Amino acid sequence: MIVWLNGAHGAGKTTTSVLVQRLIPDSRVFDAEKVGETLMDITPALPATDNFQHWPPWRPLVVETARRILDYTGGTLVMPMTVLVEQYWREISSGLAQHDIPVLHADQDTLRGRIAGDTVLGPNSPFRLRYLEPYAEAARTWLHAEAVVVDTIHLTPAQAAQQIAKAAKR
Repeated sequence: MIVWLNGAHGAGKTTTSVLVQRLIPDSRVFDAEKVGETLMDITPALPATDNFQHWPPWRPLVVETARRILDYTGGTLVMPMTVLVEQYWREISSGLAQHDIPVLHADQDTLRGRIAGDTVLGPNSPFRLRYLEPYAEAARTWLHAEAVVVDTIHLTPAQAAQQIAKAAKR
């Protein structure tokens, strides 16, 4: 099984993924951003882009890597990764479905306040702020229809992790 934590940059996906992993026996965290980082290390560089998800190899590599990890380890993968382009999500989710891997999302709101106090990229990260509107558009048009939505406005990361772990057991 894969528990995919989707939501805006700075929403707390990475923090929550570690907590979810502790709650689901035989689970591991796999951050698909590492696949993007590998592609960014290719020399000479791939064509310029502002987001590695735009590179066509990223999506099938995420699917194949997740599938190979699960084939090797079994259990559950907890994957924190923002995907806001519907076509990209369709490529990933259909690829995962071909391997009989169910996918859950967790949406996390209340972003501006969290981004303002962010200690990872720093307060008011321009990178994270740049994706607020694309996230809102994805949430309005397709993302919530594809997801188990966990409203985290009044939840701590630990409480959100408990809800996600409970949804994963269904």
